Amino acid sequence: MNLYIKQHIFTWGDQFSIYDEAGNEKYIVEGEILTFGKKLHLYDLKRRELAYIEQQLFTFLPKYVIYRDGMQMAEVVKEFTFFKQEYSVNGPGWYVHGDFFDHDYEVLDGDRVIASVSKEWFTLGDAYEISFGANVDEIAALSVVLVIDACIDAQRN
Repeated sequence: MNLYIKQHIFTWGDQFSIYDEAGNEKYIVEGEILTFGKKLHLYDLKRRELAYIEQQLFTFLPKYVIYRDGMQMAEVVKEFTFFKQEYSVNGPGWYVHGDFFDHDYEVLDGDRVIASVSKEWFTLGDAYEISFGANVDEIAALSVVLVIDACIDAQRN
């Protein structure tokens, strides 16, 4: 299954819509404004929170915690490397590898692909395609992709 993330332009704070393959809105992502560190909420269309992402401050390398139903589900940490970017996802034991500046990367569990992300070019605002592997927890994988996007955005700014 594929999902498509489309960032809303001309909005205050982070706002994303996530669409299915048929172009129907499936999820909404909203960021909190005027907070220390990035905080994102992933909602379904009935505004029920599916995941909450919070940046951990005062860490040497970027670190984000993903919560589901009030419980910590995963922690995404940027690894210390000199020439490339790598991220590990503590909890499910995944790692993220690829070309982050071009938004072309994979979330992996060993050799198994959890999700592949590629940037859609020539669109107004950022747009990405996410392809999920078979039997993948879509919310967990989507949350990790949102964290990587937040890290890339922080590096650009």
